[in-house]
Amino acid sequence: MSDVTRAKHGRPVHHWRRDLVELAALFTAVAVADGVANLIGHGPDGPALLVISAVLLIATAGFHTWWARRHGHAPPTSDTGARPPSDGRTGGHSGQETAASAPLTDAGATVLLRMRTTVEDAPGSLAALCTALAEHQVDILSLQTHPLADGTVDEFLLRAPAELATSEITRGVARAGGSATWIERADAHDLVDAPTRVLGLATRTALDASELPLALRQLLGRCTIRSLPAASPVSGLAAEGAPVEGALEDTVMRLRVPEGGTITVERPYLPFTPTEFARARALVELDARLGPRVPRGQDVLTLPEGNPITVQRADVSDVEAAKAMHERCSPRTLSMRYHGPVGDADRYLNHLLSPRFGRTLAVRTASGRIVGLGHLLWDGDETEVALLVEDDWQRRGIGVELLGRLVAMAAEAGCESVYAVTQASNTGMVAAMRGLGLPLDYQIEEGTLVITARLDPAPAAPPLPYAHGHAQHGTGARTTPGDGSHRD
Repeated sequence: MSDVTRAKHGRPVHHWRRDLVELAALFTAVAVADGVANLIGHGPDGPALLVISAVLLIATAGFHTWWARRHGHAPPTSDTGARPPSDGRTGGHSGQETAASAPLTDAGATVLLRMRTTVEDAPGSLAALCTALAEHQVDILSLQTHPLADGTVDEFLLRAPAELATSEITRGVARAGGSATWIERADAHDLVDAPTRVLGLATRTALDASELPLALRQLLGRCTIRSLPAASPVSGLAAEGAPVEGALEDTVMRLRVPEGGTITVERPYLPFTPTEFARARALVELDARLGPRVPRGQDVLTLPEGNPITVQRADVSDVEAAKAMHERCSPRTLSMRYHGPVGDADRYLNHLLSPRFGRTLAVRTASGRIVGLGHLLWDGDETEVALLVEDDWQRRGIGVELLGRLVAMAAEAGCESVYAVTQASNTGMVAAMRGLGLPLDYQIEEGTLVITARLDPAPAAPPLPYAHGHAQHGTGARTTPGDGSHRD
């Protein structure tokens, strides 16, 4: 059995050559010691020389021990970059414990930054970039790479000292070989790793088709997203569609949706990479495979006079019921909602009720008849709210209830503001917007009033059951306020 084999089985390995050398050295040492002893012992001063030699050996050993304890054998900290040992720290602590107990930086406050830069696709280019960041005490928290035909786009999540200017980072990155560098502030949400974020967005899209534009915005960062129907809801003319496989043109990508429309994503300050385009197209393909879907949970409410109503999400399957409600509305109510004569209601309703363009809440009576509609419409970077309540059900607080829920949904979706387009004479809509208790901006142009409400960062109300796909029914009755205002 070889030495290697015996070592694998846990048996000690003996080398006979080493044993033979050690034995020969022992015999030689004994012979030399015997010769020295005979030479000194038979001399006139032999015993004295032995005692003096022993004293010198003891003194040498003591001096060596004192010197070793005083100066140690470790190299100076300036040579290794290590911290000097702190007082009272005992041995046995692992390196992880030492690193965890040490502060991240002595500079104090730090900020999170997102940085994207293009480097040459060559060995050592990323190392040079990391070295440049380390020289400025910038910590790399995460890294994503986007391969290109003539280089690589590296996207970093950084923690930098608060007093460090981004221009200093840009200059350091440029000296390390980075080009087209872009930096912006990040927040705690960016700490979520990319796979986890993508899976979360896919889950939201799977539960609700209206989440697709919001998911694309969170996936791609700050961008403008517009959903264009296959045909104009006003003229009925077919719009220019995107190829089946989509199209990527520098800072614009166009994606085909199942019903024939197009989703356009535009980011004027930063070109999209093929990796981002592939991620967005995969999310759209997931949405196409799942087909139309809307959460069907509902809330049961009680009006001041005791009539029960339900509030739930609506989609294109409710077009006929919504059209019947339009037929029961007076011309004045319809003109206040649509700001003019209404032609073919089918075209408007198919667009408004499609989850591709936003979310719709429907108010139904106990018999199932729709008496109110509230729309939350994605409009690029902005979000519009619109209400329509049947004449016989106005002045009962239905419009206030719908508007409050739409605004809560917008805040939950991360919208910074919502706006309503109405007329100055529509005192009910103006009162409902004021009742939100949010900062409002007013713009009047040719008799049209645009009211913009700036939203809080987080919704104050708890999540609505139909906003996340929970199929629950409200068990407790809730009374909506009857403000006596007119809502259209």
